[in-house]
Amino acid sequence: MITDWDDAYANSAYIPDTDALVEGWWRDAAAYRAASACELDIPYGHSARAKLDLFHPAGSARGLVVFVHGGYWMDFDKSAWSHLAAGPVARGWAVAIPSYDLCPDVRIAQITRQIADAVGEAAARVAGPIALSGHSAGGQLVMRLVCADAPLPAATADRIRRVVGISGVYDLRPLLRTRMNTTLGLDEAEASSESPALLRPVGDADLTLWVGAAERPEFRRQSALLANIWYGMGMSTQLVEAAGRHHFDVFAPLCDASAELTRRLCDAVAQDLHRRPQPARPGRRP
Repeated sequence: MITDWDDAYANSAYIPDTDALVEGWWRDAAAYRAASACELDIPYGHSARAKLDLFHPAGSARGLVVFVHGGYWMDFDKSAWSHLAAGPVARGWAVAIPSYDLCPDVRIAQITRQIADAVGEAAARVAGPIALSGHSAGGQLVMRLVCADAPLPAATADRIRRVVGISGVYDLRPLLRTRMNTTLGLDEAEASSESPALLRPVGDADLTLWVGAAERPEFRRQSALLANIWYGMGMSTQLVEAAGRHHFDVFAPLCDASAELTRRLCDAVAQDLHRRPQPARPGRRP
């Protein structure tokens, strides 16, 4: 039984050298922007943070990847994550990375609508299939977009072929018991209405719940929860626990075009990814 919910969602306390890791994200992201073909600060809404960066491959894009950053809906912006476009871009995909407004200035439900708007703006600029991915809070946000009441136009939703949630929080109700809810401002109604695990998924996208095997148990539980609930609702789900990865490096393979995480997002990893239904498999190691 979990009795300390703040500890359950604490990552930095269990990962060494977090300050150096975070500094490295900003440094690597800036270097990638400087070396890539990109359009920066494309507005998709009216607020100052409602902007996205769009990274282009050489030649025509095979489709669009949208990556949504984490930070517990309270921290970071798009500029710390640009380098994660490197793997998909090398495989021929355009990659959009949006910023969004943060709590407590907005509620999580408003962030959901912002990410839908960001996906819509990027989709209007890049033709072809869409793949969504996000880390931590971003994992919740991208999975929220394949729920029945997601604020996406049907024409955009129909283009979504893959969704990879990386170490996401898919049932928000436990956060009601944490100190961070002073900033998030969740109540029972919003925690339920913004929890993918409590909602009905739609569409036929392949869904992957990717989490580090060295993460806090609560993040592994959350990923297994959604994989199994949505599998039971007829969706094609896969659960992958990445060996040796923790919450602050679990997304790093997206920098590598040949990594399984990148291939799973951008390409068919194996024939069985396209057979339905596909069971979730807790404990899988890449």
